[in-house]
Amino acid sequence: MVVSLSIVRYRTLFIPIAILSMAIHRIPLSINKSCSFWKLMGCGKNGTFDLHPDWHQWALLTVWNSEEDFIKFSEHSFIAWWWKKFTKEQWTLLGIPLASHGQWDGQDPFKMVKSAVDCQGPVAVLTRATIRLKKLRQFWENVEPVAEIMSKAPGYICSIGIGEAPFFRQATFSVWKNMESMKAFAYGSSEHAEVIRKTRKFDWYSEELFARFCLLSSKGTNKGINPLEEIK
Repeated sequence: MVVSLSIVRYRTLFIPIAILSMAIHRIPLSINKSCSFWKLMGCGKNGTFDLHPDWHQWALLTVWNSEEDFIKFSEHSFIAWWWKKFTKEQWTLLGIPLASHGQWDGQDPFKMVKSAVDCQGPVAVLTRATIRLKKLRQFWENVEPVAEIMSKAPGYICSIGIGEAPFFRQATFSVWKNMESMKAFAYGSSEHAEVIRKTRKFDWYSEELFARFCLLSSKGTNKGINPLEEIK
């Protein structure tokens, strides 16, 4: 199993085409038997859970049976053709799930049949949640402080805010230099620990999922740079 996250950026003129792709691209993904899970999503502007969408930037997360299946998709699929024709920038991360807890639409798409190898290089973390509508205001009041601390944490490389729907179906995909730096933030930050405590106490989420990935490759650019050039 391999997981890919592609971030594509459209020119302003093509924003209507980007929105249209959220409907059209469901068709080839739904009939691709090599893809066991997929999500077409929008992106936030600030790299984390975000109330402000970036209409130029969109995301596709996919789970493939093998790396060969992903390569075939990335080189020959209708979606790959669409991106080449209409987008001005693409960035794709490929990784292997290391651990996963929780559910996404009632399933755990990243559950490994066997344990993955120990990861010595860059890692990524996906934090995804469906926020209860009655808890939206309380949740959003606590997001920004943790995001600011994460962006300054040692070993932090970058993060992307992605989501299936504005305000209440949100996710953050963060990238770290190694497992040690990621764990230092996850377990050593008092602010992060406080938000986790509030999440449990106030029952913010109706569904949540946390997953870690060992990154295999980073291809293309996002806003002009490849944040993981060294593992390209």
